Amino acid sequence: MRQLQGMDASFVAMESHNSPMHIGSILIYNPETAPGGFVRFKDILTFLESRMQLSRTMRQKLVRVPFDLDYPYWIEDEDFDLEYHVRHVALPKPGDWRQLCIQAARLFARPLDLNRPPWEFTVVEGLDNIEGVAKGSFAFVTKVHHAAIDGMSGIDLMEAMHTLEADTPPLEKPDNWKPESAPSPANLIARGWWNAVTNPMRQLNVAAKVVPGLARTVQGLVSKDFEVHGEMLAPRSRFNAVISPHRVVEGRSFPLADIKAIRTLAPGCKVNDVFLAIVGGAMRKYLLSNEDLPGKTLTAMAPISVRSNDEKNDMGNEVAAMIAPLGTHIATGTERLEYVHSQTSNSKAVTDALGARNMTEISKVSPALFMALGARLYTSLGLADRIGPPFSTVVTNVPGPPVPIYSSGARLESMMGLLCLTDGLGLGHVVQSYCKEATISFTACRKLMPDPDFYITCIEDSFNELRDAAFAKLGECEAAE
Repeated sequence: MRQLQGMDASFVAMESHNSPMHIGSILIYNPETAPGGFVRFKDILTFLESRMQLSRTMRQKLVRVPFDLDYPYWIEDEDFDLEYHVRHVALPKPGDWRQLCIQAARLFARPLDLNRPPWEFTVVEGLDNIEGVAKGSFAFVTKVHHAAIDGMSGIDLMEAMHTLEADTPPLEKPDNWKPESAPSPANLIARGWWNAVTNPMRQLNVAAKVVPGLARTVQGLVSKDFEVHGEMLAPRSRFNAVISPHRVVEGRSFPLADIKAIRTLAPGCKVNDVFLAIVGGAMRKYLLSNEDLPGKTLTAMAPISVRSNDEKNDMGNEVAAMIAPLGTHIATGTERLEYVHSQTSNSKAVTDALGARNMTEISKVSPALFMALGARLYTSLGLADRIGPPFSTVVTNVPGPPVPIYSSGARLESMMGLLCLTDGLGLGHVVQSYCKEATISFTACRKLMPDPDFYITCIEDSFNELRDAAFAKLGECEAAE
């Protein structure tokens, strides 16, 4: 039995009917590499069951402390049932991309059962009319509670559920998993009392670690190594409001080589800067069309993993955050990219001075009861409609494997991330790389974004503008040589 940490517990506290706090993906597989060129549902069940021991997430469930007096605990589920967690549906004809996105949005909008291990995989067949997808392909729509994983530990879960070769033999190591009985309410309350007594000492220890970071930050501000300015504060937009329980999802894949070419438009530019500039351009175009673009730049919260190599296969969240202005007030793509690069360099300097790891440690000593009450009050009072947002959207970059991977012998063709939303955050983006492609996807509240097909066009247009500018610059350089 292991207790959740502060950030993990916050995702449990924030869980509501309108805001299920799981993350996931749409994974598309081509079965041509599998034995016989096809994969049956029972083959998928057998494959996943044979590899359960590689993931701590799959068979653990949450046990909450009465009255939320303390953080919940993970225990091994004595009633674990794989066939409950892995479902099977098929798209109606014609089985196109729009239908897959609608089905994924419906599945993703439904909360997980937190009395069971908090994950579900839905196998989706009938992908017969999707451009670039071979006939007979199938998809996984995955959902895993954010309390269990962050972007990096989610990659570890994907690695556990995939192989590097289509014909990788079954694991030889025996599965020594053992279930656990749930602790009694009295036991949980006693543990909570002891944690409450000892928490002030933990808070003092964290405070001692934070002080040097604060000193570095003050020194950096005085020496003007970086600055904290008003453009890091987000203006209100249509996406920063109370959300509905309904979702829309969409995404597009772009050549990774084109993303890297765009970097040449701004010296020192990172790949993540390119993605942020693309999102900034898309949000600008979308909000302009709705006559709802703030004069001040929108911002994105960009998660930063602080997970060490020793924690690679661990559960939970080890992330800090960086605020990145998106340059939505700038009309030209190249100028927007230069602006984003300058702002992320400044934000990264602030984060480095504070100490990204310290940010996560602070969350681990926050009182559980106050965290739960705060989350409920924020939702029940509709405060997202009344107070300013800390950021406009989320753009999380999750690096995927650079080589093909396989599940049940079927080759993974593409992957698209899905995000949880909450009141005040009605639009989130996931950027993923896989082999030679990069995918930009988004999850949005359907009430706040009723036209996801238009927003994905905005993303494409923003990318095309930057790509064309990069190719023109490269052409000029080649001509000069």
